[in-house]
Amino acid sequence: MADKEVRIPGPDHPITVEPNPGRVVVTVGGRVVADSGNALTLRESTYPAAHYIPRADVDFDVLTRTDHATYCPFKGDAAYYSYSADGETVENGVWTYEAPYDAVAPIKDHLAFYATKFTITEQP
Repeated sequence: MADKEVRIPGPDHPITVEPNPGRVVVTVGGRVVADSGNALTLRESTYPAAHYIPRADVDFDVLTRTDHATYCPFKGDAAYYSYSADGETVENGVWTYEAPYDAVAPIKDHLAFYATKFTITEQP
């Protein structure tokens, strides 16, 4: 297997990771899946910001690890979880970088949620 390309963020593809100053709450079907005052906000190039929630602030009782995986040359290998509770299912709607590249090292031990599949609310 060929080695994976590793790219460093820069002016052509900036990435920043900063503490979110407020509280980030993630829900689906009215159920809280994550609630954190310690979220990180990752901004990458022209993509929408993604909120990374510490594992301790996520309800793993409603998440199941899947075999789905993706690769980002700036962040590394992503693993996925599906949500299932209260008659609702969201396949592969949650991702995590368990061994992120140095440029985004702070997102280790955090999970992110697709805003198209979950309701993500930022509170002051």
